[in-house]
Amino acid sequence: MNQPKIWLSSPHMGGSEQKYINQAFDQNWIAPLGPNVNGFEEDLKKYLFSTGHGSKENSIAALSSGTAALHLALILLGVERGDEVLCQSLTFAASANPIVYQGATPVFVDSEAETLNISPEHLEEAICSRITKGKKPKALIAVHLYGMPYKVEEIHSIAAKYEIPVIEDSAEALGSTYNGQKCGTFGDLAILSFNGNKIITTSGGGALVTRTAEMKEKAVFLATQARDVAPHYQHSHIGYNYRMSNICAGIGRGQMEVLDDHVAKRREMHQFYQDFFINSDNVKVFSEPDENIFSNHWLTIIELSGKNSLTSEALRKHLEKENIESRPLWKPMHLQPVFKDAPFYGSGIASAAFERGLCLPSGSNLREAEKERIANALKGFFEEKKEKLEI
Repeated sequence: MNQPKIWLSSPHMGGSEQKYINQAFDQNWIAPLGPNVNGFEEDLKKYLFSTGHGSKENSIAALSSGTAALHLALILLGVERGDEVLCQSLTFAASANPIVYQGATPVFVDSEAETLNISPEHLEEAICSRITKGKKPKALIAVHLYGMPYKVEEIHSIAAKYEIPVIEDSAEALGSTYNGQKCGTFGDLAILSFNGNKIITTSGGGALVTRTAEMKEKAVFLATQARDVAPHYQHSHIGYNYRMSNICAGIGRGQMEVLDDHVAKRREMHQFYQDFFINSDNVKVFSEPDENIFSNHWLTIIELSGKNSLTSEALRKHLEKENIESRPLWKPMHLQPVFKDAPFYGSGIASAAFERGLCLPSGSNLREAEKERIANALKGFFEEKKEKLEI
């Protein structure tokens, strides 16, 4: 009989979420507005800008998903049909899909090897190439992959040089920092995600981080069907049903109370894998390249050499037999059938990472017995492949 499944990254409730949910029910605030929505936005703002970066004008709009936040960010930056938007290729499809919602074309950029995030070299190559073709990109979507901050200074310097606004996709990076500044505070606009598998969850949900209160007001207007000020229902713009509910926001308020603890436990799991593979020449655990980068390690990823059949797919299947979930890295967008005709600039880093990489169970709620199961399963695989490991 199989043991209970060990998930890659499952929701982890802190205990106080129910208090906020009960308040919503008691007050009959069930709609996509209410005290929890306002409170959650303030909690996020306080957390993100607690290090002194930003200003009083920075604002946050709680929305139904990170995808919705990214879609609104593109609209707010004026992205329209026929425009081009630069986007990191090694990412989840939700980073790229909203570009197409707007009728624009994604231009995909390869990764650099240290963080697996967008490559400064290929980013500038892509910008210059598109400008030469008469298509200066309207915006750049840069992603903090698996919680690992991208090279903020280099990327934003290039974007500023060519006057291209940056949408910071921090869906996976709440709690990560670059030079002591929280991810989600660097972009002209930034997005967060609270999907069920993220560091904290609202069941489903996301947020848009803006530099001004006026920008937030525009986002909320669009997210609530763009209803004009009138006693009747009048619409001068196309709107969307993208606002977060007061119930989901209540879950988020409770989750904010345990966010730092969740980050600490994810980092403990990352250290667990670092210790496990410390004597292996054929497995690399992706970690921060320098002390300026602090990752929440939402997911720990490893890269296998391929020697002696040490492949990511072989390990994934082995763990699956032990009822342990692992997952390949995101398949790069430029390799996806739906984006086969989109421009791509790179040298193969993202493709190689996809071929050799694997995401291991990283949840903040993994118990010692489950860690032992993971360790035993990994030992079994590497002993089978004649790879010596110690832990």
